Amino acid sequence: MHCVLNTETTLTAALSYPLANQGIATDATIFANLGTAPLVEHALKRGEGQLTKDGALLVDTGKFTGRSVKDKYVVRDAVTETTINWGAINQPMTTEHWANLKADFLAAVQGQEELYVADLFGGSQPEYRVNVRVITQMAWHNLFVRTLLVRPSADELASFVPEYTIINLPSFKANPERHGCRSDTVIAVNFSEKLILIGNTEYSGEMKKGVFGLLNFLLPAQGVMPMHCSANIGADGTSAIFFGLSGTGKTTLSADASRTLIGDDEHGWSDTAVFNFEGGCYAKMIDLSAEGEPEIYATTKMFGTILENVAMDPETRELDFTDSSKTENTRGAYPIEFIPNTSEKNLGPPPSNIIFLTADAFGVLPPIARLTPEQAMYHFLSGYTAKVAGTEIGVTEPQATFSTCFGAAFMPRHPSVYGNLLKKRIADGGAQCWLVNTGWSGGRATDPGIKRMPIKATRALLNAALDGSLNDAEFKKDPNFGFEVPVAVPGVDSKLLDPRGAWADAAEYDKTAQELVRKFIDNFAQFVDYVDESVRQAAPTAA
Repeated sequence: MHCVLNTETTLTAALSYPLANQGIATDATIFANLGTAPLVEHALKRGEGQLTKDGALLVDTGKFTGRSVKDKYVVRDAVTETTINWGAINQPMTTEHWANLKADFLAAVQGQEELYVADLFGGSQPEYRVNVRVITQMAWHNLFVRTLLVRPSADELASFVPEYTIINLPSFKANPERHGCRSDTVIAVNFSEKLILIGNTEYSGEMKKGVFGLLNFLLPAQGVMPMHCSANIGADGTSAIFFGLSGTGKTTLSADASRTLIGDDEHGWSDTAVFNFEGGCYAKMIDLSAEGEPEIYATTKMFGTILENVAMDPETRELDFTDSSKTENTRGAYPIEFIPNTSEKNLGPPPSNIIFLTADAFGVLPPIARLTPEQAMYHFLSGYTAKVAGTEIGVTEPQATFSTCFGAAFMPRHPSVYGNLLKKRIADGGAQCWLVNTGWSGGRATDPGIKRMPIKATRALLNAALDGSLNDAEFKKDPNFGFEVPVAVPGVDSKLLDPRGAWADAAEYDKTAQELVRKFIDNFAQFVDYVDESVRQAAPTAA
């Protein structure tokens, strides 16, 4: 096993904790803890990517342009038997199949010519971070995970001992019969052995979400609330967190130049802080523009940014963010410090405001509503947004989408674990909760002439909520959902605040609203036995 000098620090790349100590034997040349420039050089030399006109690294992730959800498994053993919420998302793998998979993976590792190793932290608050070693076959994968996780200092690397390990081999093809999986692609997590194996996919997000799922499993036992959210800090020093599914504005609304960004995607809420799990951002690039999202757009022109599946002119190396011919899920990964005004330590105080973002395509929900703690838990467990016609094949009308905790795909424990943690955190800290609808008003998204909520109005309402002035407004109770809706807010058209009044046909609004209410009630039936009466009473009212 050969080692290569780390060109970004004075340390040698001789790992402070050798692979052999982990039972990993290989004859490969090991490139350990390389910095950005050498990893880019390796990726280019190996033909893994190209440089864009402005110096970003452009890569193609092959046939997988997103996570392979149906190919993810958790080993079912004494540690996980009663702690994992088994089902379609958390699929079980037997210990026998795992043993076969691990043996074959380690054999594949032994036969590699080159491997890249990065020693990193998952989590920015030292008391709750975990040491993660990531072993990759591809140089750009190592650059990606080094960008997305928290990078140790030189002194921390000198004494680094991995607790959890990820091995990512795109060339490895699983055997469904021998390994107990669905296809030749596999993502397998063993919490007992503290090992994640990723095979036959080049999509880098599998590593990022692997660490997220790991922390989502570990932190609740320590009383820390793991969250799929963005977070920032206002000029008054108070924090806000933004929950929301894809397309609701989570990244856009949190990247506000007037506020300090903590992070855009994954956080923990401890007794003393909201802390970013990561040291980088992973933003959608489709239809990105300098006018719409200037801070994120600027990162695409920086050396060290990785762009996935973005279209590029082969001669001029100019990027085309409007081209979705490869995928709608074009992505950019960059260090968080590429965004102006970010938190130095990737953390802030416990939140004073909690924002649940939704893009309601039915035109029913108001642009903002104030929630009680019980209503907050109800909407957190519901995790509602809507798909719009045209975004997916076969979707011709708005479709309600519910993703528990605004991130069901990444939550290994039962949703009630996270819901009860949130309820306790709100009760202990007194955070104010808001539901913000960035969707449509005046009708369904598919109705002629109906437009999405003006971003200017959304920002005005959000700013009023975050600076506390909205609490002084007059509110009225929504007859369907029971939350409080402001009657008038300076700088916002009052007609927009009344979703029923915005419809030309009030009776049609009432009918649509009740249809959405029933969808909420039907979805929440799975949680009724896990919440107390006060949360059950926070449900919307069916006529």
